[in-house]
Amino acid sequence: MELPELWFVVIAVLWTGYFFLEGFDFGIGVLTGVLARDRAERRVLINTIGPVWDGNEVWLLTAGGATFAAFPDWYATLFSGFYLPLLAVLLCLIVRGVAFEYRAKRPEESWQRRWERAIFWCSLLPAFLWGLIFANVVRGVPIDADGEYAGGLLDLLGPHALLGGATTLVLFTFHGAVFAALKTVGDIRARARRTATRLGAAAVPLAVGFLVWTQADGGGAGSDGGTGGGVGSLVALLLAAGALLAALATNRAGREGWAFALSGVTIAATVAALFLTLFPAVMPSSLDAAWSLTVEGSASSPYTLRIMTWCAALATPVVMLYQGWTYWVFRKRIGTQHLAS
Repeated sequence: MELPELWFVVIAVLWTGYFFLEGFDFGIGVLTGVLARDRAERRVLINTIGPVWDGNEVWLLTAGGATFAAFPDWYATLFSGFYLPLLAVLLCLIVRGVAFEYRAKRPEESWQRRWERAIFWCSLLPAFLWGLIFANVVRGVPIDADGEYAGGLLDLLGPHALLGGATTLVLFTFHGAVFAALKTVGDIRARARRTATRLGAAAVPLAVGFLVWTQADGGGAGSDGGTGGGVGSLVALLLAAGALLAALATNRAGREGWAFALSGVTIAATVAALFLTLFPAVMPSSLDAAWSLTVEGSASSPYTLRIMTWCAALATPVVMLYQGWTYWVFRKRIGTQHLAS
């Protein structure tokens, strides 16, 4: 495997890690406005991710930084073409982080409710926008002969993109509901399981429809002789569908650990299907396949990629061990009875 292809895989893995971890973060944020019945239950839900939410966002920073260093042309076109959606995601992540920290700084009901609403909306919007962004990237956007985005905001709001946004929103909220059932005790745990069942049932047709539509379009097919993922993306699609159905079954059986693992497999397989469909392009052009940005054509110099590979090989195990240790330390379930008065 050549270095550009290796770093395409690394970036796919980084996005997979981000959506697996931040997916249930976003889901918990949405559930504060859907599942929780009062302030105490909202506090319980927020506390399930309190020790880990900021560490989960490191995966996004790493994925963005790796894209900038390994594929600067991809990064430039992506951030110029998707400036407004990405800016909205960034603002939501900033406000969401502030809300986590400031919510409990004052005792007034109105103060806390405003920040809790901010957590809800700033979790819901990114969960939708990430699906919209990736659906557009995989299906193709107007890119001209100079490798620059030649469309407008409305070009990003097609039916396939909107379906992608709805899919990630429901899938992440399902992932969050399963995580809530895994991390809580009492009545909220039982309601989280019931909510996960309803969300999973809604996620199945959305996810299957979106992935089948993406597979049928072929994403990067035809650019630089690519096949749009072929058998690999089809296998990932089937794995995502199977894991989602298995997650539903294990959730109904009360096997929350298995349900959470399988919902994570669903997200990982979905991201894999998107990247396999995209390859060998990194941003297909809907105007002319010859103008698509490809892995080889958008990559940095071999020297840059070699330095990045050594840095990643040294730093990645340390980060993985630290984050794994954090989850182990905060592994116990919590409920309203554990809240400080």
